[in-house]
Amino acid sequence: MSQRTPAEHGDHADPPPEHDDALPEYAERVLDVADRIPPGRVMTYGDVAEWLEEGGPRQVGRVMALYGGAAPWWRVVRADGTLLPGHELEALGRYRAEGTPLKAAARSSEGHLPRLDMRRARWDGEAGGEGHT
Repeated sequence: MSQRTPAEHGDHADPPPEHDDALPEYAERVLDVADRIPPGRVMTYGDVAEWLEEGGPRQVGRVMALYGGAAPWWRVVRADGTLLPGHELEALGRYRAEGTPLKAAARSSEGHLPRLDMRRARWDGEAGGEGHT
């Protein structure tokens, strides 16, 4: 396993100084799962925690916010398929480039941004596996 250094995306605060250049073991494991998600597929924060058999959606979300900038952060998502607030347009561009299944936005939705089609885009962690149903 290679050592990662803290990286961030967007306007998240710098990690606490006690983390210096080494990642906590749990963060390393979360980022390794994110790296395994194939292009065009996603896992929810809860899926990652379940796959690791440790932590929960909030812990995974915190790791992604603090350290996920160098990982494919757009592939670890909210369970409802909404795009990451503050990063919607960047994520949307990546989803389109990767062919990630999207659902058209409802006209009443703020900004008329699509959502992820979780039924089709969700990855179960198996090599070549189909999404959850």
